[in-house]
Amino acid sequence: METSPNPPEFVPPPPTLPPPPVIMPPAAPKPRRRWGWMIAAIILLVLLLFSLFGNLLQFGINALNVDHGFKNLGGREVGPKLEECILKDNDSRNKIAVVRLEGVITGQSVDQTGNTMVDVIKAQLKRAAADDRVKAVILKVNSPGGEVLASDEINRAVTKFQHDSHKPVICSMGSLDASGGYYISVASRWIVANDLTLTGSIGVIMEGLNFRGLMDKVGVRPMVYKSGEYKDMFSGLRATNEIPAGEHALMQHLIMETYARFTNVVVTGRSAAHALNKDDGHALAPDWADYADGRVLSGSQALKLGLADQLGYFDDAVKKAQELANIHHANLIEYRERYDISDFLSMFGQSGQSSQARDIKLDLGIETPKLQAGERYFLWLPPAD
Repeated sequence: METSPNPPEFVPPPPTLPPPPVIMPPAAPKPRRRWGWMIAAIILLVLLLFSLFGNLLQFGINALNVDHGFKNLGGREVGPKLEECILKDNDSRNKIAVVRLEGVITGQSVDQTGNTMVDVIKAQLKRAAADDRVKAVILKVNSPGGEVLASDEINRAVTKFQHDSHKPVICSMGSLDASGGYYISVASRWIVANDLTLTGSIGVIMEGLNFRGLMDKVGVRPMVYKSGEYKDMFSGLRATNEIPAGEHALMQHLIMETYARFTNVVVTGRSAAHALNKDDGHALAPDWADYADGRVLSGSQALKLGLADQLGYFDDAVKKAQELANIHHANLIEYRERYDISDFLSMFGQSGQSSQARDIKLDLGIETPKLQAGERYFLWLPPAD
């Protein structure tokens, strides 16, 4: 009997492999909100609203102004816009206004709105005269001088302010108060100098360059047509033998005429101050004119010559201002120029000036006098290194 073969051994099936993992792409980052353009848009919108409000306000003010029966619907008030700033709060109702005269004195524009140094100082004095709480003005000077006409205008403004308002002006000299700076200071009721102050330099200067020799070397010869012998007076294009013999005398006479005006202003200002100050101040010394030859003087020398009334510092000028104004305490204030959005926008063009280039000035803390040929100056020039 046949026996059946052994049944085959059971072979388990191979293990089932798991399906491959599904790789999902990374989720896209949520878009980041860009706030920069939104902030810029908000700022621009606010500026435009301020500008619109200012224009509407100015339009309303102008519409109420009537000049000879005609309404002034356009135009914009010109001149420095000033705001009062407190330098020292002494908890007093009285005020002493500080007017600064710094740098080279010029009649040219000193800000973006076209105002000159003369305009700004006149506006400050006008503001001080209109405020009954301002009892005196301190003219704080730190200047080597500058243009003849600008110095004369400010001198007249200080004199007129004292005459009309009956408020004293006290000059506080800084490290330098020379030439045109002193021309203005001498209009003050009282002058406080420091031992280390450089002052004086009473005189006039006008300079130019003769570059004809250089032109001849490079083969350039000017062609000049003139209606009279002296029409090109002070020109640097002429050779020495082409300068008329009498021209030097004419120029010197012009300089000495201006110099006589300077010395007369000193005599007038110091005499008027001494008449008010009596023995408290200093009268001009008999030989003061011997030192009015352009030389610079120290504060001590100026006091001996009667060009100053007192030696001291700014605080001493404040005490003297209180004394002359007959007050015991006062807040120290000054008027600073204020700019608004309309001034900013005017830099990019105004009616009647759209074709003129606008310059943006970068202040590096260095101011170099730019003397123009043929311009007279009350100016002290320090020696070159």
